[in-house]
Amino acid sequence: MNSPDDLSPPPAAAAKAARPTGRRLALAAVALAAAGAGALFSARRLALDEPDTTGLWDRSFSAPDGSALALATLRGRPLLVNFWATWCPPCVEELPLLSSFYNENKANGWQLIGLAVDKPEPVARFLAKSPVSFPVALAGLEGVELTRALGNAAGGLPFSVLFDATGQLRDRKLGQLHARDLAAWRDRLGRS
Repeated sequence: MNSPDDLSPPPAAAAKAARPTGRRLALAAVALAAAGAGALFSARRLALDEPDTTGLWDRSFSAPDGSALALATLRGRPLLVNFWATWCPPCVEELPLLSSFYNENKANGWQLIGLAVDKPEPVARFLAKSPVSFPVALAGLEGVELTRALGNAAGGLPFSVLFDATGQLRDRKLGQLHARDLAAWRDRLGRS
């Protein structure tokens, strides 16, 4: 009868089995390269390019009620511009936070505008169900190009841009805003 020790492979065979084969090493290298490429692609996709604000303050957008909103009228106080769409879940999720931020800081001179990269009908329906406390205007597809001019090469949403009281671009964020982002921006620009 064989003992349990007789069933185990000889020490040399066990050491050989523990060593990676050429195929395993090649697969590991491919996996590592793919992970690196994915990380690089993700970082580049979320990276922001140099902004071009030329002509920005000359732009005007229609509000859902048909009135016009000229960006030039918003100069002189800190301004947060948020690009969003009704079909963008993180955009919709951050709107209540933006509304609260605006309510808490408008007495201190802060302004906030939501530029909807969307069609008028869905925006009007959305705002009827989920109103916000800050002005909303319709940027449509022109909004995507404007986000790209402001450095959002991917054209992703949500995208937020912070301007100081002089109209200088101070910060940008591609992706959903959080309370800590807004607090940092408020602290950075302070009271108007």
